[in-house]
Amino acid sequence: MEQLKQAIRERGNVLSNEVLKVDTFLNHQVDVELMSAVGEEFARLYKEEKVTKVLTLESSGIAPSFMAATSLHSPLIFARKKKSLTMDENVYVSKVYSFTKRETNDITVSKNFLSSNDTVLIIDDFLANGQAALGLIDIVKQAGAKVAGLGIVIEKSFQDGRALLEKEGYRVDSLARIHSLENGKVTFVDELVTTHNN
Repeated sequence: MEQLKQAIRERGNVLSNEVLKVDTFLNHQVDVELMSAVGEEFARLYKEEKVTKVLTLESSGIAPSFMAATSLHSPLIFARKKKSLTMDENVYVSKVYSFTKRETNDITVSKNFLSSNDTVLIIDDFLANGQAALGLIDIVKQAGAKVAGLGIVIEKSFQDGRALLEKEGYRVDSLARIHSLENGKVTFVDELVTTHNN
């Protein structure tokens, strides 16, 4: 998605060979026009899948998921990282390890919001090692629901998340696939294909 890649090039900040900071448009300050376009693209990709729910993880996945859910006319559910005082024991729980924060969190979704009748599109802001995605998949499985696929805003293709998810048989659609963050420069996967073909 060219509009997203342009935002990453112009407004992303490469902090290391593994960390890209995108808080100017995605996960602190939100560029609502860009996220609207991102949501519409996910909705286009999954329009034939009869999606009944969109699921994400709080909080960075909420903006793109909200836009996708709006376009798909589906409710949006976000898994909570900390159990709310108003949530009882009637929840699905999974564990997610964050490499960025170096901590494991329980994520929870109320059993009232997911059932075996649901077809779920999982959306997340980043795909790196695939742990957040696997945690969300686990919750969908606990509900007996079907995973339509995983919509990822930015994929770090040099990490093993995609391979892990595809090996398990899941569809993965990433709108921007980063090959490398080396030397402070973002290189996209499709740029490599173009370079090698010329």
